[in-house]
Amino acid sequence: MRVVLSNIGTYGDTNPLIAIALELKRRGHAPVMALPNVYRPKIAPLGLEFRAVRPDIDPTNTKLVEMIYDVKRGTETGLREFLFPVLRETYDDLLDAATKPTRADLLLLGELNYAGPVVAEATGIPWASYVLAPFSFFSAYDPPVLPPYPRLARADKAPGMGRAMRRLARFVTRKWPDPIYELRAELGLPRGRNPLFDGKHSPYLVLALFSRVLGTAKKDWPEQTLITGFCFYDADAGNAALPAQLQEFLAEGAPPVVFTLGSAAVLAAGPFYELSASAAIKLGIRAVLLIGNDPRNRPQQELPATICVAEYAPYSGLFPRVKMAVHQGGVGTTAQCLRAGLPMLIMPYSHDQPDNARRMQRLGVARVIQRSAYKPWRVARRVRAMLADPELEARARAVAEEVAREDGVKTACDALEKLHERQGTEEQGIGNRRL
Repeated sequence: MRVVLSNIGTYGDTNPLIAIALELKRRGHAPVMALPNVYRPKIAPLGLEFRAVRPDIDPTNTKLVEMIYDVKRGTETGLREFLFPVLRETYDDLLDAATKPTRADLLLLGELNYAGPVVAEATGIPWASYVLAPFSFFSAYDPPVLPPYPRLARADKAPGMGRAMRRLARFVTRKWPDPIYELRAELGLPRGRNPLFDGKHSPYLVLALFSRVLGTAKKDWPEQTLITGFCFYDADAGNAALPAQLQEFLAEGAPPVVFTLGSAAVLAAGPFYELSASAAIKLGIRAVLLIGNDPRNRPQQELPATICVAEYAPYSGLFPRVKMAVHQGGVGTTAQCLRAGLPMLIMPYSHDQPDNARRMQRLGVARVIQRSAYKPWRVARRVRAMLADPELEARARAVAEEVAREDGVKTACDALEKLHERQGTEEQGIGNRRL
């Protein structure tokens, strides 16, 4: 089958798609990656067909990233100032990828590609959707942490609070999806379900590409949801090797503590790495700082030989060799920590990160520190206590065993093949009835 896989987002949003595409190709299918053009150099070496979808992402536009990660208005900014102004262009690009040179048999769409469900409905191509964290389901039975209203999370167990939070979120965002409704009207399609909460989920199959340790199905999730387990991929254009200087550093001494901000928050790092270096020096520990390619993230202070600075390293190769991780709570980074059995100190930014952080804390594998409280002395105290806690490490290793029993990529690809077979059988049945 020809499968078009599409989303608009960070590497954390894209890497699970790459993992699925590579497995589909291995099974003899024809996956097509429809992504912002910035990802082309990472996709082309893998032998996967690539089709560019607007808007493109400028990795040097740190001001936009800072706005999108604003706790109060970041989500609104990302949608209303970045995605929705070019919604028609996104639709045209994805429509082209889905129908030329031949019509796709199936679409797999991430929730940030709001033109995707419109393309599916306009063409009649069957589609599946995917989400990466329980936050995306916005369940009344498992209320998420809302970044603009963190205090509500303290009352999430109060009777009726989950439903009240859902009503609040729908009310606050009621005007945001107007550009989607306008596009649907232009194409002669009905208004449809709320694109931010309901319409982003496929009526055929919703793949929850996360582990059951992160969240389990709730009564108000779409009934066609399948929890697959994490879908891991973190190579750089197929290269999963650690940088040479990092390899040497890891071989020289005890397992270090790694400080990282994933693939997106690293573009709005602020003083994180300077503060982290000071905390590591205060503790006297070996540390790895993954600073990305923004030179402003490199600490200005003189660093001892016990601290290694690298722009990037595949977590799958690094995390099994470190003691614990300090990170932003993105689901991709969190998943790799769970896989490696690492205790975590999480400093969440926005979006799903505060919710992921709370889930990890409840799971017993993490502690949480707010950005406003991220000071060297406080970080040093937290890390020291965590490194001395054998129960935290034991719990992290036990959770890693649970994650290892799941095979997210296989489960997701099996489900996509079954959906394609089911759709083919239904179409054949309709054809027979017409005859």
